[in-house]
Amino acid sequence: MIRIVLVDDHPVVRSGLRAMLAGQPDFHLAGEAATGEEGVELAREVSPDVVLMDLQLGPGIHGSEATRRIVALGGPRVLVLTTFDTDADIVAAIEAGATGYLLKDAPSGDLHAAIRSAAIGDSALAPSVATRLLGRVRTPETTLTPRELEVLGHVAAGLSNRQISKELFLSETTVKTHLVRIYAKLGVDSRTAATAAATKKGLIRPS
Repeated sequence: MIRIVLVDDHPVVRSGLRAMLAGQPDFHLAGEAATGEEGVELAREVSPDVVLMDLQLGPGIHGSEATRRIVALGGPRVLVLTTFDTDADIVAAIEAGATGYLLKDAPSGDLHAAIRSAAIGDSALAPSVATRLLGRVRTPETTLTPRELEVLGHVAAGLSNRQISKELFLSETTVKTHLVRIYAKLGVDSRTAATAAATKKGLIRPS
């Protein structure tokens, strides 16, 4: 029996996932949570085999941080189930230790198979996610690093270099260095152009 915990801030989504899991003889829904903090606590309490994790969870910690904390417990596998397949989201989730990454429009059969794979420690990636990761491996010289994606995300949110340095605990000089590299890799020469190019390439979500 595979014990599953759902972490998603939308009740309607949780209801839909509940329905998709119903009828599978080897699945047991061990609990649901609406925030990252609740998800971590629930995982600690019920020790599920698999946690289905959304990334955007409203107020509180991000899904990737919740993933990191759950993986650190040493038992549950985390299967990200989200709407977004941008490089920034994918890299953050994989770096946090997620076993798999699916999109919410995945057919129920794909979800069932991914849960079973995650339960035994095998990875399960949506085709678009696998393609993006493969692209990052094949073209490392033009691929933004996780830190560069982080800096770019803050740029897209309208933060100044000083604000970014405080958010990421970096010096302003280091932030500027990251921006120079980002501009070079994207072939742009301004913050606005970098945001536009990264959004078009699917590196970050539209603001």
